[in-house]
Amino acid sequence: MPHISIISSSVRIGRNSHRLALYFKNYIVTNNLATAEIIDLNTYQFPLFDERLQFQKNPTPAMLEFSGKIKSSDGVIIVTPEYNGGYPASLKNAIDLLYEEWHRKPIAISTASNGIFGGTQVITSLQFSLWKIRAWTVPAMFPVPKVQNAFDEFGNPTDKPATDKRASAFISELLWCMEAKSKMDK
Repeated sequence: MPHISIISSSVRIGRNSHRLALYFKNYIVTNNLATAEIIDLNTYQFPLFDERLQFQKNPTPAMLEFSGKIKSSDGVIIVTPEYNGGYPASLKNAIDLLYEEWHRKPIAISTASNGIFGGTQVITSLQFSLWKIRAWTVPAMFPVPKVQNAFDEFGNPTDKPATDKRASAFISELLWCMEAKSKMDK
């Protein structure tokens, strides 16, 4: 069974985007689509980026663990809030820490905001950073406006049928890319 890592990128107090990460994990596991885990950047609290992992003399155990999780994932969902038109420094820091681990990794982007645009302004800048490190960004996106109203604190959607319908298309696209990559790697 394929494995999907879900990066919950916000480290902000009172973050709402983590609700979306919880939802995706539950959706993937409940529907038996893949194994799934949440990689919560809040638990890592990486130091400010000063060098790629591969060039560090004494990387922390957390950095090595994070690298291993990304490397062993068949696909990744990045859940990110939009902060002032951009994505959080915690996510940029984590992306820049690695390089080879991202190469041709299928990555689906889900954005969230407290406003009506659902974090859509962050998609282009995040996608560009991922392209520059040779990741494979999945064409499907999953923006969530007013995330604080769309999911409860446990990741349960307020409109489950509509949310599950959107998630089905989003996750299917990621799974297709993961399968295509596995066939190309043979």
